[in-house]
Amino acid sequence: MVNRHLQRRALLAGMAAATLVPSMASAEEYIDLDWEDLLPEDQPTIPSALLSSRAHDERAPLTSKQPESNGVRTEWNGQIVRLPGFIVPIDYTGTGVTAFILVPYVGACVHVPPPPANQLVFVTTPTPYESSDLFEPVNVIGMFGVSSLSTHLAEIGYALSADKIEPYR
Repeated sequence: MVNRHLQRRALLAGMAAATLVPSMASAEEYIDLDWEDLLPEDQPTIPSALLSSRAHDERAPLTSKQPESNGVRTEWNGQIVRLPGFIVPIDYTGTGVTAFILVPYVGACVHVPPPPANQLVFVTTPTPYESSDLFEPVNVIGMFGVSSLSTHLAEIGYALSADKIEPYR
């Protein structure tokens, strides 16, 4: 039965984020990832110009485009991971967010051009997360996988079905 459960989880991890179902694994056992772990071996890290601090009320030019992605990494498909980042809300239920893009730095997809698709994760959660601040850093723990999703904000390369979302500490 355990192997059947693991096979099911691996299959679900590769599906598009919109069809992911909540993970049943314990959020206490996970692989810690950071954003560089999501980049292919030959791809440089996020350009420092994109990481530079910018006032939240300062808008990027409307002509700014998302840089091309050089692929994704698949070794964490179906694994429970923890990834820190910032929330860009996509869907709400009541006062909490139920779908969002997890981004590596404040303002990505909102105030500056979005990072490449392999630096964006579409997160869904059955339990709405009530953020205290739009620019609050969070840790998201859940089942991770490669995805190909297009939103009005950006192309997204990964998906995560959240078991737990908590303020970053």
